[in-house]
Amino acid sequence: MTETLAALVTGASRGVGRGVAAALAASGMSVFATGRSIRQTDFPDGVTTLVCDHTDDAAVADVFRRIDARGRRLGILVNVAWGGYERMVEDGRFTWLAPFGEQPTWRWDAMMTSGVRAALARDPKVARWNGRVVVAAALAVEYGFTDVDGKQPRPLTLADV
Repeated sequence: MTETLAALVTGASRGVGRGVAAALAASGMSVFATGRSIRQTDFPDGVTTLVCDHTDDAAVADVFRRIDARGRRLGILVNVAWGGYERMVEDGRFTWLAPFGEQPTWRWDAMMTSGVRAALARDPKVARWNGRVVVAAALAVEYGFTDVDGKQPRPLTLADV
């Protein structure tokens, strides 16, 4: 019998994460979708929702425990959860699109905590995991950001997963 791998999509309550979770389910994959307000999201069959604040390491670890308890093995983790959106206006000024040097430190801390570290706060097995980890780069594509080599990320398609 061939094992069917599952996908975990973080930050799937709305927007890009919701779309990725629905598309993976439509392609026949078993999907676990997480988010702080995920209970309010309507998904098609094949998507199991798990409430999770990805800034809480214990909550993230619990998501992986719950997936393991269902006897599923993850083949892909699509990390869309991201922080830093909490206060886009500071002192009456819209700071979200301000240059890097003008961004408040708390915003970068929030982005790294919920967007990068939290998705991998499972246990040491994650370092040896054979699945794929995809970090959504929608804003990088939309605003023309580049990596350190000057390359712009391309949008993710289902063929990539």
